[in-house]
Amino acid sequence: MEADFVIVGAGSAGCAMAYRLSEAGHSVIVIEYGGTDAGPFIQMPAALSYPMNMSLYDWGLKSEPEEHLGDRELVVPRGKVVGGSSSINGMVYVRGHARDYDHWAEQGADGWSYADVLPYFKRQESWHESGQGGDPDWRGKSGPLHITRGPRNNPLHAAFVEAGQQAGYPVTDDYNGEQQEGFGPMEQTVYQGRRWSAATAYLKPALKRDNCTLIRGLARKVVIKDGRATGVEIKRKGKIEVISAKREVILAASSLNSPKLLMLSGIGPAAHLAEHGIEVVADRPGVGQNLQDHLEVYMQFASKQPITLYKYWNLFGKAMIGAQWLFTKTGLGTSNQFESAAFIRSRKGIEYPDIQYHFLPIAVRYDGKVSAEGHGFQAHVGPMRSPSRGEVTLKSANPEDAPRIKFNYMSTEQDWIDFRKCLRLTREIFEQEAFAPYVKHEIQPGKALQTDEELDSFIREHAESAFHPCGTARMGRTDDPMAVVDPECRVIGVEGLRLADSSIFPRIPNGNLNGPSIMVGEKASDHILGKAPLAAANDAPWINPDWQDSQR
Repeated sequence: MEADFVIVGAGSAGCAMAYRLSEAGHSVIVIEYGGTDAGPFIQMPAALSYPMNMSLYDWGLKSEPEEHLGDRELVVPRGKVVGGSSSINGMVYVRGHARDYDHWAEQGADGWSYADVLPYFKRQESWHESGQGGDPDWRGKSGPLHITRGPRNNPLHAAFVEAGQQAGYPVTDDYNGEQQEGFGPMEQTVYQGRRWSAATAYLKPALKRDNCTLIRGLARKVVIKDGRATGVEIKRKGKIEVISAKREVILAASSLNSPKLLMLSGIGPAAHLAEHGIEVVADRPGVGQNLQDHLEVYMQFASKQPITLYKYWNLFGKAMIGAQWLFTKTGLGTSNQFESAAFIRSRKGIEYPDIQYHFLPIAVRYDGKVSAEGHGFQAHVGPMRSPSRGEVTLKSANPEDAPRIKFNYMSTEQDWIDFRKCLRLTREIFEQEAFAPYVKHEIQPGKALQTDEELDSFIREHAESAFHPCGTARMGRTDDPMAVVDPECRVIGVEGLRLADSSIFPRIPNGNLNGPSIMVGEKASDHILGKAPLAAANDAPWINPDWQDSQR
């Protein structure tokens, strides 16, 4: 089989590229190992804790023992399903802060400043006004990706925003608009009561065209002849075959599997490839390096009032919510329940937010285990720009072996300073008058933990990944020895090969990564097609005028 373009990975970026390239009239083959996303555990937003814990939908990856977190091996859910991680994630939609992308450009990602990427965020969005405010002029209205907000009818959501205001922070009614900093409503990739994944938004419409085909199989390596990518070797139904690309091969297999595929194909650190007997095609020492993620903890509080979602956390309650969703696509099943958020700065002298909050009106973990204390609520909180860097390397030259993942979490003193600040600032917020009718006591960490040493111990034992790995094939100029792709997403040193997913992020942006990953697919499509980029935007983001002198 052959096509103009062969895309490896039907995830957030891959689906967007399949849509745009086939829309332009080119033949496209998308290779995806995972299966269908048709099940209710994926499609019902409130069921989000299930698919990321199911081997049917998740690759089941784990980190190496993290020495600064008590040698814990942290789970790293990645979507093994059509739609990739957009089919198993929490459906939270965050663009990131404008300054994140300005930093990308400063680091050599020319043409990827905020002014450059904002038009692509707008192109991907169909933003729905909900009566909760927003910045319509900053948002897209006709893109494939539907963006909505939950009803926020639980009084705890209003209390969270009011408490932030009482603590001295601003309120923002659209963190994806002009002003990210502050407390306000959270947005989600949910539409008409169901998950609106990249597969639903982009791939399924593309597959209705005659020129776009989905093939299920395990990508083993990129086939490279005389320095040019000509296809992808896959294993399908127990047989090895090659899918040929007449124009280009495009990797979009995630920040963990894309660098693995590069290395299996002979593109990566020469010494590491030699260890595994892989012939070096291009010595790119940056492949697999620069791994970043967001860590977070759950600050949990017992509730004085029985108003939390815990009342539904039983077999009967879940059955009722599921039945209502199944037959009417209404009710609690239609929201991920992350309906309020905040972005704040940890200290003065920080130009833009470096702490993110997800507020949830139940005390529960991502694995579905609720607090033993019954009614409660929680804020997920963590620093946005950790200085720690990890790596993805090969365990072996066998394509069926998972990569070795070492995040090197909390490996700098600044990580500990920032995380302690997160905990203490969060306590202050929940001590405000707005929460007086609701906070019974702090479940975790627990008020008894106060000193730096006590908080560090809690962090070491309880910090969890927010599941935002990125940066392992970073974008930069061709004279940068650690850059893997150039600003047009071309893999440096190999013709006819591009990489476009969260691997290429020079630095992790503020917030959840699905939105930025789709943006990469949108913008990369124009580069691949040789089209002039969308006209740069002139919108200037809001920056706290007192940021140099005040924390809030």
